[in-house]
Amino acid sequence: MRHRKSGKRLGRNSSHRQAMLRNMVTSLLDHERIVTTTPKAKELRKVADKMMTLAKRGDLHARRQALSVIQDKRVVAKLFDVLKDEYMDRNGGYTRIIKTGNRVGDAAEMAIIELVNYSEDKVVASAEN
Repeated sequence: MRHRKSGKRLGRNSSHRQAMLRNMVTSLLDHERIVTTTPKAKELRKVADKMMTLAKRGDLHARRQALSVIQDKRVVAKLFDVLKDEYMDRNGGYTRIIKTGNRVGDAAEMAIIELVNYSEDKVVASAEN
């Protein structure tokens, strides 16, 4: 029985699940929008919000804690330098989950998870530079 155990197992053992969530949060903060299944998006939201809260704290210890999860110095630098300023006045709720229907192959429920300040215009402008 799983009494008082938080989080979904997502059909993986703990090390695989932790590695998957680390990769997904790195991709989310790098691209600011990813497509995944709905249960994975809901678990990812917890990790992403914690990383954003660490960035808002902004001290060296918070940066090292973020590096222990994200493991990509470029993405951590983006989080602490660029994204932190956009979300400084926001008290939580940094991500949005948009359900997109079922996947064709296995009918898994799919969703887009994105940062709430995401816009296509910013992505096109940064790609041109």
